[in-house]
Amino acid sequence: MTRRLLSLALLASLTGVALAQSLTVYSGRGEALVQPLIERFTAETGIEVHVRYGGTAELAVLILEEGRGSPADVFWGQDAGALGALSLAGRLTPLPDDLTAGLPGIYTSRGGLWLATSGRARVLAYSPERTAGDAWPDSAFDLTDPAYRGRVAWAPTNGSFQAFVTAMRVVHGEEATEAWLRGMIANDVQAYRNNTTQVEAIAAGEVDYALVNNYYLLRFLANDPDYPVGQGFFADGDIGNLVNVAGAGIVNTSRNVAAAERFLAFLLEPASQAYFTNVVYEYPVVPGAQPNEALASFEALLAASPDVDLDVLEDLEGTLELLREVGLL
Repeated sequence: MTRRLLSLALLASLTGVALAQSLTVYSGRGEALVQPLIERFTAETGIEVHVRYGGTAELAVLILEEGRGSPADVFWGQDAGALGALSLAGRLTPLPDDLTAGLPGIYTSRGGLWLATSGRARVLAYSPERTAGDAWPDSAFDLTDPAYRGRVAWAPTNGSFQAFVTAMRVVHGEEATEAWLRGMIANDVQAYRNNTTQVEAIAAGEVDYALVNNYYLLRFLANDPDYPVGQGFFADGDIGNLVNVAGAGIVNTSRNVAAAERFLAFLLEPASQAYFTNVVYEYPVVPGAQPNEALASFEALLAASPDVDLDVLEDLEGTLELLREVGLL
């Protein structure tokens, strides 16, 4: 723990009073997932936390609409796009250096306005049996090849897929992204509702490959080590390996900044990071934190990750317009 946070903790213990009577968190992370952590934070600090749960984009828009009257102290988003949108709108306050120091670049805002609490990676899930003779694709762009006709799944209505398409637009441009989408459609890509149903579709023999987040398969494997699906990265740096984050920032109208900083620091503590990786199968973000052994190593994740400024993933509307234009929504 840093000297600053030790001082805050000492002040609270000496006075017997929490750093603030209460803290209001707008959480795009689900209640079943994060409520145990929030309850532990209150037990450890005495700070009462009021949580408003909802969709990440919905809550970000609400903060913008509420303006200076927003009761939110902390925004905890499911993806970096909404954090980027609030950053660009000037609604997040700069974080102290001791909160972000040492975090890898893929896990922080380049403007120092938010930090990641856990990470996830896009991967290609596959059937080990039915793809045994296939050459492994180097890129998501390779999936338009006729060799993959009718064999690949995606989920166009899913938020994580839409963030991936947004990143592709940023890195490769509008024309290349539209060409890829149309090429996949022409190659008879199969559409599913979400990541879970894609993994299930591979196991059921409906498709051979799927574009998903890394943790869905691991949840199946936790219940059945012989579940007939594998997953892997494309070549290092490919956009198909996009690393996205759940992250948090302090709203610039917060009246409880010290308590908000303590909450963010709590989310980076070893016990919290262990919860994210061992229960949720996401990547810890603090260097030295041990990821779940079922995950690729942090070094492998860094090598695989494309160089994308997560702050620029806020243009969801542009992605939705493109998906509508090509007939996916």
